[in-house]
Amino acid sequence: MSRRRSAADNFNSWARNFLQRKTKLYLLSASRAEQREAMDREPEDLQFLGIFGIVREAFKILRSCAKLLGFLTLTLILPLCFAILGHQLVSEYLLYKIRWNELFYQVETGTPAGERIMKELTWEWTELFLFQTAYVVFVLVFSLLSTAAVVYTVASIYTAKEISYRRVMSIVPRVWKRLMGTFLWFFIFLFVYWTAFVLLTAFLLFLFFNIFTVDMHKFNLALSVFFLFLLTAQFCGYVYISMVWHLACVISVLEDKHGLGAMRKSKNLIMGNRITALVLDILYLVFVGIIGWIFGYNVLHGHHHGVSSSGRGAYATVLVGLLCFVNLMGLLTQSVFYFVCKSYHHESIDKSSLSDHLEVYLGDYEPLKSSNIQMEYLNDSV
Repeated sequence: MSRRRSAADNFNSWARNFLQRKTKLYLLSASRAEQREAMDREPEDLQFLGIFGIVREAFKILRSCAKLLGFLTLTLILPLCFAILGHQLVSEYLLYKIRWNELFYQVETGTPAGERIMKELTWEWTELFLFQTAYVVFVLVFSLLSTAAVVYTVASIYTAKEISYRRVMSIVPRVWKRLMGTFLWFFIFLFVYWTAFVLLTAFLLFLFFNIFTVDMHKFNLALSVFFLFLLTAQFCGYVYISMVWHLACVISVLEDKHGLGAMRKSKNLIMGNRITALVLDILYLVFVGIIGWIFGYNVLHGHHHGVSSSGRGAYATVLVGLLCFVNLMGLLTQSVFYFVCKSYHHESIDKSSLSDHLEVYLGDYEPLKSSNIQMEYLNDSV
């Protein structure tokens, strides 16, 4: 009886281990099959993808490398989203203290208490400035790091290259400096654009108030239409500069261009796909704006709208997760959009050359040299 029981236990143990191995093998094969499915589409075929096709391709990439992208999200994108939403909470608290002390100072002006409040106000404004500076630096660094990681991952998938979390994280510090150069040019363009916009607005307002003589009703109507037109033009200009910069970030990782060169290359690649780029960028801004509005209404000012503390915590948790997903999908779609634009202009990247330059060597990171980008004009080869 003991031998039979021992044999039965051994058989059960063997069967359980066998089923576990088969289950793991099945799951591993399914994951590889999905990865092959995401990589089977040649970059030249991507030119036919529209907005929904790009989003669908991004979902396929997310499904094929869910574990790796999940770890990258927890490491790089989650802290970024915490900072973006948490910035509203801390800024609101600091501004609340400043407003109250300003009210007290108006009452206590010229008294010893007023002098003490003025010192507190000086320190609080300094504290707010330091916090805003730290926030901008933190968001900038993690934005560039997450961009480098996701773009590198997508390029590795399209070249059928073995990727791992450790490999991606080791390449990121060597790439983000190139992205910083591209960001600086984006900042310069944005500063010049905003300066020109403010000067033009001031000049047009001067014309309105000093040259045109109309009755007040018509003047108010004309002024409203004028401001609506200006805001629309300003928004479109900002979105265009933003979408050029987003594509330039991908170029900075995958090619030997960065900074102004990447911005020029991005502007040229977007030609013919401006509507697609515009819609993708606006969709991203809309989703981020909706999340920010819900956070402000239900978390930041939730106590004014009857939201309990536990409800505010639940809203905050869900919204941070949604913002992580939106940022990850934004990075995936802009990476896919790069290949779409290359394909549209009949420029194909040789996968073997791209794979070689994506390797992490013992030395410094080597960006993809232009000599290794096989820019074939498909019409000539037909």
